[in-house]
Amino acid sequence: MITIEPNLQPTWTPERVDQLKIYFEAGLSCRDIAVNIGVSRNAVIGKLSRLNLTRTTPDERRARRKKSTAHAAQRATAKQQLRLLQAAYEQEPDDAPIVSANNCSLFELSEQRCRWPISTPGADDFCFCGNTPLGGMPYCSGHYRLAYQAGSRQRAMRG
Repeated sequence: MITIEPNLQPTWTPERVDQLKIYFEAGLSCRDIAVNIGVSRNAVIGKLSRLNLTRTTPDERRARRKKSTAHAAQRATAKQQLRLLQAAYEQEPDDAPIVSANNCSLFELSEQRCRWPISTPGADDFCFCGNTPLGGMPYCSGHYRLAYQAGSRQRAMRG
């Protein structure tokens, strides 16, 4: 009976670790180090972590953490964003009627026309709103209010 012993060589030989330290101190990226040594990028990142080699000092990491938490506190909530958008577009009150005076068919529909469907598809009177849409949006201001209501997903989940 013949037994074949696998040729298991450690990934991180002392020579590779020395090369890793030299390349790291030279400022090479983890990808470049991996290519030069012949291992994966994740292997380089893992070994650097186990050797406690980092490019930032603990003070820099602490400052970065403080900056990100301060930035998170400044982010606007969904309600604040909605109020800002309403102020920017000066939307009509929610109960204002929507007048679709420029109805169009599917063939007349373009990016310069509101794409809100009116009636039921297949019905004789089926058409699209056709009013001028808000910049970059598919609907006019009235249909925008209907389509993008704050908290509508949460209300639907609650039933």
